[in-house]
Amino acid sequence: MHISLILASVKKNSEVLLPSLTFAATANAVCYAGAVPHFVDSEEETFGICPQKLDSYLSHIFDIQNEVCINKKTGRQISAIIPVHIFGHSCKIEDILEVSRKYKIEVVEDAAESLGSFYKGKHTGTFGKLGAISFNGNKIITTGGGGMIITDDKQLAHQAKHLTTTAKVPHKWEYVHDQVGYNYRMPNLNAAFGCAQLQRLPEFLQSKRELYERYCEQLSGLNGIRLIKEPSGCSSNYWLQTIVLDEPDEELRNIILTALNEAGLMSRPAWTGLHKLEHFKESPKMDMKVVSTLEKRIINIPSSSFLCE
Repeated sequence: MHISLILASVKKNSEVLLPSLTFAATANAVCYAGAVPHFVDSEEETFGICPQKLDSYLSHIFDIQNEVCINKKTGRQISAIIPVHIFGHSCKIEDILEVSRKYKIEVVEDAAESLGSFYKGKHTGTFGKLGAISFNGNKIITTGGGGMIITDDKQLAHQAKHLTTTAKVPHKWEYVHDQVGYNYRMPNLNAAFGCAQLQRLPEFLQSKRELYERYCEQLSGLNGIRLIKEPSGCSSNYWLQTIVLDEPDEELRNIILTALNEAGLMSRPAWTGLHKLEHFKESPKMDMKVVSTLEKRIINIPSSSFLCE
């Protein structure tokens, strides 16, 4: 994600829009690029950025100067937006793209959790200028760590490889570097492991879907909760199976989490809204009405591809 933001021309001290309801790595990458995280609210169906609320919010704070979107409150450029496909379910990416075009903001997708997920037949991570997928140990396939940049721009792909291999200029023996680079390349052993895992991706996706269907059957009689289903017109990888309380009740959520984990069923809540973390409290943000309720309602339940066995 760090490299993707650099390639999307995110400049130091510019602002990058991203959901508050996401893993901290998304905001960390913005900071690595020297930019400022600008947190936005989510919506109920997908947990992703709410495009309607974003449009309304930007219409009040933006100004276009020399084809650049400026935050009138801070005077900084809003250079990019990072839609995140939460728990493997596609956000409303087409609507978000429409908003981004309206305000001349670049789109860099965080598809870390959504390998194998599709929005209206198109894979997540392929809508923006660049997309990032994670191969961390808990993802649908893993290389033990690291990830992948997706782009259909050959020049950007070439530059991504250059930047992630210390920006070394090719030569038989000379060591010349033409810009600040990063040692982000994946070791060949990890990559080989990833290629083998990719061959099993259809199998993993089928297992995840079967697990979702099993949960549907077993949880259908419970009142007060719902199991999250893939958005209409989309195909999700069901990376994390998720139940949501009908009403925000942090005490009840914690009781359920305690009972599940004490029974050996590893479960977890959603992330704390990033706008609430101490080091991000001064970052610009819209009101977080939906995020503040989702935090108290979301529970991720056991989701391994092998559980159906």
